[in-house]
Amino acid sequence: MFAITMARKARLASDSGIYHVMLRGVNRQDIFECDKDYLKFLSLMERVAFPVDETGKPTEPLLVIYAYCLMPNHVHLLVKEQKYGLSDAMKSISISYAYYFNQKYEHLGHLFQDRFRSETVNDMEYFVQLLRYIHQNPVAGGLVHDVRDYRWSSWREYDTRLRSDISICCTDAVYRKISFDALEELVDEPLPKTRRILDFDCDTGVRISDDYVREFIRLQVGMSKISNIQHLEKDKRDEVLIMLLRYFRNVLQISRITGVSRGVLIRLQKKLSTKRDGSVLY
Repeated sequence: MFAITMARKARLASDSGIYHVMLRGVNRQDIFECDKDYLKFLSLMERVAFPVDETGKPTEPLLVIYAYCLMPNHVHLLVKEQKYGLSDAMKSISISYAYYFNQKYEHLGHLFQDRFRSETVNDMEYFVQLLRYIHQNPVAGGLVHDVRDYRWSSWREYDTRLRSDISICCTDAVYRKISFDALEELVDEPLPKTRRILDFDCDTGVRISDDYVREFIRLQVGMSKISNIQHLEKDKRDEVLIMLLRYFRNVLQISRITGVSRGVLIRLQKKLSTKRDGSVLY
């Protein structure tokens, strides 16, 4: 792990305190490999929704959770921040889960794509549309044919005929605004493709800045003058470049920052993608 201090664009504040939050695996990699992984993430969500102190006494929640959907490589949440703010709660979940995942699977590097994304939810109409969208995600993704068949969404908390693994959603607050029958009818109908909702697929993903890569090199390689990479012994140079390709993959960007030719980087990228000793390196 390494720390990077960068100027970041401030998040828009929600008048209602409610946000649609999205968290995605870096380079769209899967962040859940088995049922235990999903259950671990849910337990971390429970910890911020219903925290307890050292004696087991309930303390103030970090988030109120209205809906969620855990997809193989990303997560959607509909939440309301509490006095400690959205970022603290999401940091608690993402750091704890990344540590668990990296330890379990001997994974190196970042698990999540940058920090989480969020958008404000300031009216009931959009709130309900998000309930519909989030629960429709597994159907739209081709994982199931019916929202009721997906185990890792909060629909199993809303539909009492189904069994949920864990109860973390404030469904009562939602049902004070809309009946179950009305919500079920809505959720059964996919959103029209013309209805735009912020998602990871609305663009090509979060672009990693050159400054971010430079800071990574300074911290990981201990090299303040990035151009010195070109003058390292070949084996050491290739070791550094392979590390950069594993983390960032963007040949043009790495070439631009380090001054190493694209030809050298393409050769190393091909080497990464081949099999050695029966295992895939990249």
